[in-house]
Amino acid sequence: MEDFVYWRHPTLPCIKVEEITEGDDYKGPAWMDMARQIYGENGKENYREIRHFDNGAPYVAGSMARISLTHCPGLLAIATLPDTPEVTLAEYSDRAALGIDAERHDREQVLKVRERFLSPAELEIIPADSVPDNILAWTVKEAAYKAALTAGVDLRDNIAIVKMPAVGPATPVYDKAEFPDFDQNSYGRVKVTDADGNEREFIVYSYRSDDYMISLAYSPRSARFNKTSR
Repeated sequence: MEDFVYWRHPTLPCIKVEEITEGDDYKGPAWMDMARQIYGENGKENYREIRHFDNGAPYVAGSMARISLTHCPGLLAIATLPDTPEVTLAEYSDRAALGIDAERHDREQVLKVRERFLSPAELEIIPADSVPDNILAWTVKEAAYKAALTAGVDLRDNIAIVKMPAVGPATPVYDKAEFPDFDQNSYGRVKVTDADGNEREFIVYSYRSDDYMISLAYSPRSARFNKTSR
């Protein structure tokens, strides 16, 4: 039986991410059940139970911290902001805006559906034959969709990539030679427009974790951990 791998780490934007991978002997719902069990058992003090509000947003029972989760075959990733008792987690707040999305970086099927999630302008910019570039765009938009907590938003028509992010390091401690040109200007920007014309803008940070592309979307006003938190 192959073991699961649990990795809890900070990121450059000071958002905590927990990743659970492997466990290939489990399939479908059984894999997700085991991954959630591992997440729950790795709480600092108590077992962590993931629940969902009526609008679908996930939360940890008894916690005031915004979480966002993503899963695809072989990966469960959960992003966490600091506690924000001043806001209602069941509703959108700039202070607690957060979304995470992940996908395998080599999933070629994305090329067949790119016209469903990219606007005409984005189709001109993002190479039609590049799987990594289209996967990155997909995770960026999905992360922004989760951060916006707005019903009825269409990835193609209502979420605009203002600036594509560069792919950065997974953790704040990294070999600068691997990312020589990466800095704060390498983060992406996304604008989400709801049915009433209201706009919300998010910063996007993207990184590779083994075979997965992962993107984090958050408001410039989102609560974040300090650089020494773990």
